[in-house]
Formats: sequence, C-alpha cells, structure tokens
Amino acid sequence: MKKILIMGLPGSGKTYLAKELKKQLELLGKSVSWFNADEIREKYNDWDFSTEGRIRQSLRMSKLADEQLSDFVMCDFVAPLEIMRDNYKADITIWVDTISQGRFEDTNKLFTEPKLYDFRVTEKDCKKWARLILNSINNKS
Repeated sequence: MKKILIMGLPGSGKTYLAKELKKQLELLGKSVSWFNADEIREKYNDWDFSTEGRIRQSLRMSKLADEQLSDFVMCDFVAPLEIMRDNYKADITIWVDTISQGRFEDTNKLFTEPKLYDFRVTEKDCKKWARLILNSINNKS
C-alpha cells in the first residue's frame, strides 16, 4: 500500500485533485481508499481546530489509512503544521499550492510551507496534475 497525503490551504483544490487522482488510479485497475478531513471530522463529531485538535485529526487520518488494504490510500487535509505531515507518514506528499490565503484566518496564520514534498501543484487543473502525478508514480514502480 502507498499512502498519499494531499495537503494545502482550504480552498486550494485538494479534494478536486483527490477525486481525479482516485478516478485515474481506478481506471488503471488499482484499488484506492480515500479519506477527506471534513468527512472524518463529521464521522467522529470532532470539530476542534485547536493545535491539539488538528494534531489529533492527523493521527486519526494516519490510523485510518494504515487500516486499509488498498493499493493506494489518499487523505486530503490541510495539515498546516510539519508535525501533522510527519504524523501521517506519507509515501507521496502532494502540496496543493494554488492560493496564497485560505478562507480561515487562523489556518492561514498556522500554515507553514512544507519543506519536503513530492509534488507542488501550482495551478487549479486537477486533470493535468493527476496525470502528471500518475505518470510519475508509474515510472517509479
């Protein structure tokens, strides 16, 4: 199993990219599990956006991913802090860097640019980026 983290500010296009990447992986016959942070927060009724709450959410996302038997597991969430990205333990990290500010001021202030990532998405074109990412994944396997 390969764990994919799709991270970036709220409104950057993480979910659109995740949907498209999932679709393209499945067209290649790969099994894909996908977790969206908002859906997971709703499932666990955990809307705590304090630093502790955000770290708890990153650990939850990692645990859910680790429990899957799919070829690929994708999680899309903001992951504004390096510790949250480290908690997820991604094989592939995609930074969706298409906006300079999201819709939540507290998240904008908290967000630190990642030092390490495999892909930096710089424009809102999920089909193009999903193909580029998929081609790179296929070339590495």
